[in-house]
Amino acid sequence: METKTEDVQVQINEINQKLDLLLNYVNNQRLKSETIEDLVSDVSIISQDAFTSIVYELDKQGIELNVDDIKNLVYKLLRNVDNFSQVMDMFESVTDLLKEAGPMVTEMGIDFTYKLHELEQKGYFELVKEMGTVADNAVVALRKTNVDSNKKYSLFKIMREFNSPEVKRALGFLLEFLKNFSKETDNNK
Repeated sequence: METKTEDVQVQINEINQKLDLLLNYVNNQRLKSETIEDLVSDVSIISQDAFTSIVYELDKQGIELNVDDIKNLVYKLLRNVDNFSQVMDMFESVTDLLKEAGPMVTEMGIDFTYKLHELEQKGYFELVKEMGTVADNAVVALRKTNVDSNKKYSLFKIMREFNSPEVKRALGFLLEFLKNFSKETDNNK
């Protein structure tokens, strides 16, 4: 008989353990339900306050909303979800491209800076500046020159002009320039 009593006691203990598990589960479900009810209540209060604030602000700004317009806008948004998704995909692609191209653009900027430095060392910027000055002088000289003049130069008068300091200086500059240009062209071959 003792064995039967022990078996019954074991069964009762197992039932008690299962009942404890069941009660624990029911208690957890009750707590979750109460938490959800509290959350719903809080969200309801917050949304009611937000709605009241929005209505007040819209009224304060003199904005009237047409419910049909809002519905149409929502429908359009829902119809164009794919389009918005494509736009977001393109935006992500552009962002990825910029991330990948950033170092290349930086490297190109550095190379461009070095090239500008090299050109400055060779004197190109000074040359451009001088060419601007020469162009300014040429414009002034061109304005002073009368193209429609009926002056005719004889060969003898041209020979006399060669003796003027201005013509000698201009011809000397031109000859010196042509010599140096020829030397540099030969050196670069």
